[in-house]
Amino acid sequence: MASLLYRLGRLSFRKRRYVALAWVVLLVACAFAAIMAPAAEEDGFSMPGTESQQAFDLLDARFPGGNAEGADARIVFAAPDGQRVTAGDNRAAVEKVVAEVGDGTQVAEALSPFTEDAVSKDGSTAYATVTYKAKSDDLTEATTKDLLDAVEDGRDAGLTVEVGGSAVDAGPELGGVTEIIGIAVAAVVLFITFRTLIAAGLPLLTALIGLGAGICAIVAVGMSTTTITLALMLGLAVGIDYALFILSRYRAERSEGHPAEEAAGRAVGTAGSAVVFAGTTVVIALAGLAVAGVPMLTDMGLAAAGTIVIAVLIALTLLPALFGFLPKALMPRPRRTAKQRTAAAKEPAGSRWARYVIRRPLAALLLGVVGLGVVALPALDLQLTLPGDEAQPTSTTQRRAYDALAEGFGPGFNGPLTVVIDAGKTADPKAVVEQARKSLSATHGVVEVSPAMFNKAGDTAVVSAVPSTGPAATETKKIVEAIRAEAGELEADTGAPMLVTGQTAMNIDVSNKVTAALIPYLAVVVGLAVLLLMVVFRSVLVPVKAALGFLLSVAASFGVIVAVFQWGWLSGLLGVAQTGPVMSMMPIFLIGVVFGLAMDYEVFLVTRIREAYVHGEPPAQAVVTGFRHSARVVVAAAVIMIAVFAGFIGMTDSMIKMLGLGLASAVFFDAFVVRMTIVPAALALLGHAAWWLPRWLGKVLPDVDVEGEKLTRHLAAGPALPVQPPSRDESVNV
Repeated sequence: MASLLYRLGRLSFRKRRYVALAWVVLLVACAFAAIMAPAAEEDGFSMPGTESQQAFDLLDARFPGGNAEGADARIVFAAPDGQRVTAGDNRAAVEKVVAEVGDGTQVAEALSPFTEDAVSKDGSTAYATVTYKAKSDDLTEATTKDLLDAVEDGRDAGLTVEVGGSAVDAGPELGGVTEIIGIAVAAVVLFITFRTLIAAGLPLLTALIGLGAGICAIVAVGMSTTTITLALMLGLAVGIDYALFILSRYRAERSEGHPAEEAAGRAVGTAGSAVVFAGTTVVIALAGLAVAGVPMLTDMGLAAAGTIVIAVLIALTLLPALFGFLPKALMPRPRRTAKQRTAAAKEPAGSRWARYVIRRPLAALLLGVVGLGVVALPALDLQLTLPGDEAQPTSTTQRRAYDALAEGFGPGFNGPLTVVIDAGKTADPKAVVEQARKSLSATHGVVEVSPAMFNKAGDTAVVSAVPSTGPAATETKKIVEAIRAEAGELEADTGAPMLVTGQTAMNIDVSNKVTAALIPYLAVVVGLAVLLLMVVFRSVLVPVKAALGFLLSVAASFGVIVAVFQWGWLSGLLGVAQTGPVMSMMPIFLIGVVFGLAMDYEVFLVTRIREAYVHGEPPAQAVVTGFRHSARVVVAAAVIMIAVFAGFIGMTDSMIKMLGLGLASAVFFDAFVVRMTIVPAALALLGHAAWWLPRWLGKVLPDVDVEGEKLTRHLAAGPALPVQPPSRDESVNV
């Protein structure tokens, strides 16, 4: 593979105009497809194989048109302290708001709280339900403005008025100040690493080009805004890092005297091989998220994987093409002062750190392992759910509407359970449904059961059960489990299945399904890591050590997430609006991403160490040599990723905020604690045993040249182009 990539790098350099034009055409085509594509659907998701989805499908079949696809809004009214919404002017203000909203051309129905018995027992709170003829994505600006103007009129009348529902729901924003700060930090790190503005800007440029192509492609296929934001997060971080690795190798080859075209080929053949390996592993891990059987998670994984593929392709083709356009600007100015020459002659910080660690390897190993173990302790209390309006910032009207309803009608009002009774095969459907209602009313934790609503055939009924706790509460999950247990008894007694659905039940089923897939997925990922690294390093203990380090990094990042989002530590500082169970899809998604990044750093660090060991250096000295050549780039790459991921912590969407913090902390733990501390300490303690491989296994494993060692030896035997001293003023015809 290294030889193929070497030829690809030289070809891209030589045919740079065609390569650049091809990427411009591709970018324009993706942008055109995105512009022409219909708006993405944001209205819920399906969950095949769950009881809640089975019940939802039954409702569709037995109540045709009952599950309307139009948007909805719930306008919540709260009277001033000591007053009732039903009294005098307050009632008139409510009726006026409902009438204003009902006059909209896209409104199907606006129901007054006074005709629908939608007033709290103490009379302080009421809500009006609005349904629309169009989906939320198809609502016009005028319709949304009419709704919000009516809300303002109600406020002007002295009422507290808030609104929730799909008509006012908004996806996560695609950019903000904190993300810009993250990119700025990445730019500073790149400048410190390369010491020229153009070299520092090149990884940013290629990453943004790849990001543009990836996001346009995602929009073209109609994925959600959340999926786009995740792709933005990963594509930016990975795109910068992959370009950083190849550009660093290119500059190293140029400093050794190779002409620009030859250096481009060698950089792509060596560092590019590692980029392909790292990109392939993370793509496999992300695409593997489909095994969980959650469509939304599958979309997230595939979209992120597609963005990674584009980042790899750009690093292998467009980047060397740009080397050809910028041969003079990518190399730093020669050091002229005695002070600069003295600084250049000093031992790099990476090798000094490695010497420090291997002088006391046991202490460093124990400190790293115990430290990560302590950070991971909160993960033992990990609880999973899907966030709703309760996770929105308190500054949003959706969150305030949620809180007002919870205060006026009870916390369970925001998460009613829809119970479907299929009594078609019973002798007396009405009697069976009434028996089911009595069973529900007697269930511990159910505070209210609505009258049954039958379909036209009279064989299926729907009942709404309101729990005593909120949608994300652990007690609510227990109530759902209790109802489903009672459903089994009802079916055994009467022959009528009773199914629980609704958004709350759907969220519980999603969490259960993802939790069930988490351990098998983790086992597959760890097994894949051991197998791949065994092939790369031709060792048994090095891959095991790498996999254990990956598990420590993931566990520690889970601990940070639980401590912040579940326990509330530093929640005010990080802008966490609501503490509670962690988003159910976060752990498995984070595992997939961190796996690829961990393999990335492991390959770039340990390959250099292995190369030194194979060339005859003692194990401890090989560690120092490996760190001398690779630590600086790995640290820069890690800092850039941390900065980019941390930039998303400032977003208002709880899911994006959680993933930003999780990924930033995971990269920090993996790069600085595991790879930079635990790895050299473990290799120093293992000595020669670290590179042991049974002879029979060595015959079975394929010999993969990930870092291009064979290519380097082949080129050293006969360079493709004559070697000459590099010059910053070297002219290249472009």
